[in-house]
Amino acid sequence: MSATPERVAELQERLAAVHARIDAACAAAGRPREEVRLVVVTKYFPRSDLDALVGLGVRDVAESRAQEATAKLAEGDGPPPGVRTHFVGQIQSNKAGEIARLADVVHSLDRAKVVRALARGAQAAGREVTGLVQVDLEGSDAGRGGAQPQDVPALVDLVVESGLRLGGVMAVAPRGADPAPAFARLAELAAQVRAEHPGAVMISAGMSGDLEQAVAHGATHLRVGSAILGDRQSHR
Repeated sequence: MSATPERVAELQERLAAVHARIDAACAAAGRPREEVRLVVVTKYFPRSDLDALVGLGVRDVAESRAQEATAKLAEGDGPPPGVRTHFVGQIQSNKAGEIARLADVVHSLDRAKVVRALARGAQAAGREVTGLVQVDLEGSDAGRGGAQPQDVPALVDLVVESGLRLGGVMAVAPRGADPAPAFARLAELAAQVRAEHPGAVMISAGMSGDLEQAVAHGATHLRVGSAILGDRQSHR
């Protein structure tokens, strides 16, 4: 099933508005626009929306639940050609193999068990999977995952040793607080990782409400959902 013309027009308008925000944020930060990639999070929205977004030029899409990712990305002939698929949610180790078969980039590696399970899944599927280490910048919200900052170097080394491709780091800004200090801390950690692993240049940070602050602090990948697709609650 394809999206209606009205839905396509809505997505086009919202997508253009987000691109305008990113353009302005890059200009304000003095960064080239091509340094920042938009990853559209399609969680809770149908495959028809994903296909419509691809038709509008989106080349990076993300899911955050293994079951939904499998159902959506396995439809038809699989993920749309020419599109890079991302997984941004918390991972259960028993779902890692499933995720490795679908995702090109996994943003949420936060413990050794998950790294090893994803690496086994990637090897079994014969795929190169890029992994980012998720950092907990709050220390109190266990529901959002992330490794403690002091544990990041060891986890980064494990990603490399496991055979996954190390992409860099990811974080979610603390709820109800200015995101700038958290993103500044993530930038520091990212620089430390790059000092040991120069190819790990990805900084996944920023969502619909705080993408400007993320760009100001060096984010290379912005995970945006509701600003483009609308309110998820009505689709659950």
